[in-house]
Amino acid sequence: MTNKINVSIVGGAGYTAGELLRILIYHPNVNISSVYSTSNAGNPVSKVHDDLLGETDIVFSDKIDENADVVFLCLGHGKSAEFLANNTYAEHTVVIDLSNDFRLDANNEHEERSFVYGLPEYNRAAILEAKNIANPGCFATAIQLALLPLAASKSITEDIHINAVTGSTGAGQALAASTHFSWRNNNVSFYKEFSHQHEGEIYQTLKLLEPGFNNKVYFLPMRGDFARGILAGVYLKSDLSEKKAIQLFKEYYKDEPFTHVSDAPIALKQVVNTNKCLLHIQKQDDVLLITSIIDNLTKGASGQAVQNMNIIFGWEENLGLNLKTVAF
Repeated sequence: MTNKINVSIVGGAGYTAGELLRILIYHPNVNISSVYSTSNAGNPVSKVHDDLLGETDIVFSDKIDENADVVFLCLGHGKSAEFLANNTYAEHTVVIDLSNDFRLDANNEHEERSFVYGLPEYNRAAILEAKNIANPGCFATAIQLALLPLAASKSITEDIHINAVTGSTGAGQALAASTHFSWRNNNVSFYKEFSHQHEGEIYQTLKLLEPGFNNKVYFLPMRGDFARGILAGVYLKSDLSEKKAIQLFKEYYKDEPFTHVSDAPIALKQVVNTNKCLLHIQKQDDVLLITSIIDNLTKGASGQAVQNMNIIFGWEENLGLNLKTVAF
């Protein structure tokens, strides 16, 4: 029988923290020792995350668990480095950061902590030896999983074009003009065209897998009028036949517990509320199209963070992550 580890969540009121709680309260090897939120201290977590009503009696705390075995940082971008500078954890504590503070190689050192990029399908060997994880961004996860087999086989020779749409939860809980229901409902728009912050992660991985890569990534992110999920269409000119490309992808992902290649066209509902990524490959003339779908809050954030924790502790990667979507 495995002894349970103590896990702490920092920034406990946000969407990613709510997803972590949903997963971790049923994880067989985890005890949630602290859910840190100064603005909600003393309140039941179910007061903020009302889907957990009747599932847990955990309350928010205004104190961190300095001796936690794992701490998940669910803070806004730019806030994790500041938090770690002002708070001290035990030497054995594993830090898994869900912000973008440590994802790029230029920023992955923080005082005595060194962060490893936590995309398991790409970086599993390094994650196994890691003490601190920079969890990938949601768009970056969906897009990289559509490109890893091509980059690993040195098959990218042309510019990459991406059109991807995300649900409203991708913007976080803070209110903004474009997150109000009356604006978002029955509406769709581009944003951060060709300048999204996740592009840096994509370039970094492609150049590490395919050192000669010097092409452009043209990324058009979109706001969708739904709550959860990302659908990304990634396309580029390629000499690979459709059959060869499908074989390449199936071989690359054959042992992956969460990333699967579908022979049939895919749709977003197949992955919502799960830690899955589904891929579909097709070719038109000389253009290869890879469709990639994930849930931005699970495989794109909290589920992948738990997957990374499982890898570090030598557990089955799907432990606590056998989540099923609803088809209708």
